[in-house]
Amino acid sequence: MINIQTSLTPAALLPAIQKLWSASAAKIRSLEDAWEPSKGAPVFTVNGRYTSRGWTEWTQGFQFGASILQFDATGEEWFLQQGRQRTVSLMAPHITHVGVHDHGFNNVSTYGNLLRLMDEGRIPENEWERNFYVLALQCTGAVQAARWSTIKGGGGYIYSFNGPHSLFVDTIRSLRALAVSHKLGHVLMGENDQKISLLDRLLDHARATAQFNVFYGEGRDSYDTLNGRTVHEVVFNRNDGNARCPSSQQGYSPFTTWTRGLAWAMLGFAEQLEFFAAHHLTPPDFMLRAARATCDFYIAHTPTCGVPYWDTGAPGLAHLPNHNDKPADPYNRYEPVDSSAAAIGAQGLLRLGKLTGEANYTQAGLTVANTIFAEPYLSTDANHQGLLLHAVYHRPNGWDYIPAGQTVPNGESCMWGDYHARELALHIQRLAEGKPYLTFWG
Repeated sequence: MINIQTSLTPAALLPAIQKLWSASAAKIRSLEDAWEPSKGAPVFTVNGRYTSRGWTEWTQGFQFGASILQFDATGEEWFLQQGRQRTVSLMAPHITHVGVHDHGFNNVSTYGNLLRLMDEGRIPENEWERNFYVLALQCTGAVQAARWSTIKGGGGYIYSFNGPHSLFVDTIRSLRALAVSHKLGHVLMGENDQKISLLDRLLDHARATAQFNVFYGEGRDSYDTLNGRTVHEVVFNRNDGNARCPSSQQGYSPFTTWTRGLAWAMLGFAEQLEFFAAHHLTPPDFMLRAARATCDFYIAHTPTCGVPYWDTGAPGLAHLPNHNDKPADPYNRYEPVDSSAAAIGAQGLLRLGKLTGEANYTQAGLTVANTIFAEPYLSTDANHQGLLLHAVYHRPNGWDYIPAGQTVPNGESCMWGDYHARELALHIQRLAEGKPYLTFWG
């Protein structure tokens, strides 16, 4: 269980955050100097150097969005120009990518951040530049919403790259694309000029995720004994729209909790609750229930430092007795930790704490941030291109680098972990400095 530090404040983390931005600047420049676009988007590091992994191109927006966040936090103009130029020249295919569920990751992190900065007056107002960002965001939300499977009894979900049968928990955080597109007045046009509400599809997908990917200790299956655990994937019968079984692509099993999927749910539900509240929409009860359940599970089933192992049921944890009663050990011999889950989940805890006014969520989020903004998680090595160490990508597939002399992956970084560490740092920095509250919709 996380040892929640009740005395932490956003201001207390500012020295660590400034150290993070200093390290971050050098790493962004290093990657930009070395990266070759023809090799695909960088995904994770091997021996400290970012490499690509052809599966889907879902990390490009994190690469360029990192530069935009760096400018947001520090005001260094080079990073704005770099992020803007890369977005304009290389992100267009991601707007109309019909083969992925990752539009919120790629395009809100780039076009969305740039539009937000213009809305905040941080970059000069320019009508045509604004229109460019708006059109990109309108289109990306509609393209993602068109990737639709229906459920028996009504509703549906945005299906994953596995195909129309597959509902991923990850996509709850990518719903930000639909939210932004809806806010900008857009709809999805269907057959016979049917106007399909992006807000309705957002709600339906969130409801399906809360119903099928989140468990509440209500005996849905023999292992449903814990409130708030999640499953990576739910498989549906496309002939009749019935949910058939839980599954997992990146977790250990359908009956254990892949912690990055848990973190996506924590943050995704909390952000959508904020979006509804800010736009005077009544948030459905299922959203708050899912946000609370997943955040409560994270607090209760994570080591004292706030960094989880990659899956709560990973078999090697049997060799680490009482592993949740002590700080996580990224150098253990049995199972890797996943700092990227911590960076994502911490922001979910902070946002839920602000929404509900419950200090335990806020303090838990600050506790996690305090851990990952320092060694051994923050990388200050100039020769390492990653910012947040001890992240994993795909443990079942064996894609993560294992250093010589080690038996499990450690010491490496990933694009989403680095991006979300930066986003978390920016969020806390703004809280500490009394600046506008950071939201994905501007």
